[in-house]
Amino acid sequence: MERLTDEQLLDLESKLSFRFFWEEANADPDSPGYGLIRDRAPGQPNMASIAAVGFGLTSLAIGAERGWVAREEACERARGTLHTCLHHAAHRHGFFFHFLDMNTARPYGGSEVSVIDTAICICGALTAGEYFGGQVRELARAVYERVEWDWYRNPETNQFYMGYDDRKGEHFGAWDHYAEQFMMYFLGAASPTHPVPADMFDDFVRYVGYYGGHGPIIHSTGGALFVYQFSHAWFDFRNRKDKYGVDWFENSVRASRANRQFCIDHADRSKTFGPLSWGLTACDGPRGYHGGYGADPNTTKKDYVDGTIPPCGAAGSIVFTPEESIAALRNYYENYPKLWGKYGFQDAYNLDESPEWYAEDVIGIDKGITLLMIENYRTGFVWRHFMNAAPAREGMDMCMRS
Repeated sequence: MERLTDEQLLDLESKLSFRFFWEEANADPDSPGYGLIRDRAPGQPNMASIAAVGFGLTSLAIGAERGWVAREEACERARGTLHTCLHHAAHRHGFFFHFLDMNTARPYGGSEVSVIDTAICICGALTAGEYFGGQVRELARAVYERVEWDWYRNPETNQFYMGYDDRKGEHFGAWDHYAEQFMMYFLGAASPTHPVPADMFDDFVRYVGYYGGHGPIIHSTGGALFVYQFSHAWFDFRNRKDKYGVDWFENSVRASRANRQFCIDHADRSKTFGPLSWGLTACDGPRGYHGGYGADPNTTKKDYVDGTIPPCGAAGSIVFTPEESIAALRNYYENYPKLWGKYGFQDAYNLDESPEWYAEDVIGIDKGITLLMIENYRTGFVWRHFMNAAPAREGMDMCMRS
């Protein structure tokens, strides 16, 4: 592959990641699904992901700012997407279904009604609203203010339910420990229409662990790296602590370094793993998508070390571990050309398979965390615009300082 400077490599991966969100969207303004974005490509062309829509709305602001698309075109796509979200996309009490049909905006398959994916969509909506202003901002606020956060809260535990099964008409599970859900607390607490108590932030379990000399780390049960990244893609946790004295940005720094060390320590079990190939997190694998790829510390102690590494793992931690993340991305780009495609890095690779395995698809949320975190590393753009939104500032302060 062509030798690129670090800045050129980051710019190229970002531009091609943006292209995914631009090209894999429903671009027919007469369609009920206008602006919806595919969960993955080229696989499952009729399935949109509402989380991909959230990352995509943010990508429109990035793309316009960087001149990858005309500002007027990006603004119109954002306006149309939010119109779809408000008037056509299936929802229950303001919460979107995880997956939607690309063309009809109706639920896809047996998809659940998802609180976390709705929160991701709203983060993207508010970012686009702050950047483009005008009608985009008005639509973004309407989508946000429609959400009945209190409907998704279990009053007995003061926790959000994990999901809602629309066919059974009932909630299930619980967001009962640390993961990627901080955006839910902050957005819910700041809601002017259906708020939830700010002390929901207090009522989840904080498992604490160490690995490879890194810690203490408040960690998830599975150790997937995305849980330390997703809320940080929009909310700026730098240089602040919560009321318990926890620096959540530093927590993600430690978790990223521990994940890398885990891959170094397990290099004897996998040809893929090493100091330049790390970042265990949910991704496609040789036998399908797997949400259980993770590193220590975790509580499940399940062994998902099968040699699969996604570039988004290191890329999504670039604000936490810039030197280590850039070195990994350079390794992938320069030494594994089969890992590179139309939209930049493919989803994952595995050198232990015979023949070596490379993902055929890219996944929207993985391209999204890559794009947003690289942009935050380069300019702080997403943090700056999103944190201008009152719900972002107020909700974060309510939960962390109450």
